[in-house]
Amino acid sequence: MTGTKASLGEPAPDLLYSEAEDDLRAAVRALLADRADAASVLARTESAEPVDRGLWKVLGADMGTAGLLVPEKLGGQGATHREAAVVLEELGRTVAPVPYLTSAVIAVETLLGLGAEDGEAAGPLAALAGGRSVGVLALPWSAAPGAVPATGVRDAGGGVLTGTVTGVADAAAADVLLVVADTGLFAVDAADATVVPLVPLDLTRPLASVTLDGTRGTLLADSATAHAAVRRGLLAGAGLLASEQLGLADWCLTETVRYTRERHQFNRPVGSFQALKHRLAQLWLEVVSARAAARNAADALATGSPEAPLAVAVAQAYCSRVAVRAAEECVQLHGGIGMTWEHPAHLYLKRAKADAIALGTAGMHRDTVGSLADLPAPE
Repeated sequence: MTGTKASLGEPAPDLLYSEAEDDLRAAVRALLADRADAASVLARTESAEPVDRGLWKVLGADMGTAGLLVPEKLGGQGATHREAAVVLEELGRTVAPVPYLTSAVIAVETLLGLGAEDGEAAGPLAALAGGRSVGVLALPWSAAPGAVPATGVRDAGGGVLTGTVTGVADAAAADVLLVVADTGLFAVDAADATVVPLVPLDLTRPLASVTLDGTRGTLLADSATAHAAVRRGLLAGAGLLASEQLGLADWCLTETVRYTRERHQFNRPVGSFQALKHRLAQLWLEVVSARAAARNAADALATGSPEAPLAVAVAQAYCSRVAVRAAEECVQLHGGIGMTWEHPAHLYLKRAKADAIALGTAGMHRDTVGSLADLPAPE
């Protein structure tokens, strides 16, 4: 049996929300209702700057959410992945174009994995925790927890880096890039790199290619330490991505139920038709199950459970599919209006589809579940 199996003495995960988490949710939801309503997000996706830096300043710096995962002694809030998961649920409900997952989760967790109490990583971590800068791990957005993919970036000596990484999420909004090179992990000033925006499916989370051509970086850790830290960052990112997917699915379900109650055909609300009732009831069951999976992953990460890799893989394998299904049902059950650019349903469908291949596909995570649970797929 593998070491990931739960022991009889291990406490059960806490899937409920605490009072502090509910208060945090209320504060974030109020902010997003004011600054990231559907019309604002739609307008932002059509602008030259898809990332809302003003919203990020208020959310990350003024509210302090950028430093939730950072201990207080390092300039953060000293909270846990459970609180960060609540923020991501609310961001998923609005598909707000801010770099929370990439900067406040993945980049921060990577730096924490380097032991950032001292050394070169302390400065970038403090800036990220305070929301003063945006950090992005320069890996393809499809990179999954586990083996760190080769980036092709080479260190010519003295931290002079050359190479190109494509499909980096939120790179255009980054102030600092965490670059995995052949000799270790480097911090690179984003202004010194060539960042070329790509055309993504999901306009609320822009992608870009990052080219380093003799660009100088600051060495943060050697290869062995760097790879362990990057794996930690990707694991936290994949686990909390499930909470974003949960928030997205929950919004799609809530909005679709509201619409089918108001939309009338044959002098009756379309939501009263039995076929639609069954579809929405099934979707509700799936969203409830997704909540359990996402909360389990967040709790496992928060408590440092040895079951965290399994909990994350289960959450991603399940929540990814539920988010896509909820978004598809939202578009279809809104009828004609759901097919228009004016309605935000297409933003949720695009985010769900993009999230489905982010940080590992559902199929990759199912393989991980099989491996960790000693249930390999048939040959």
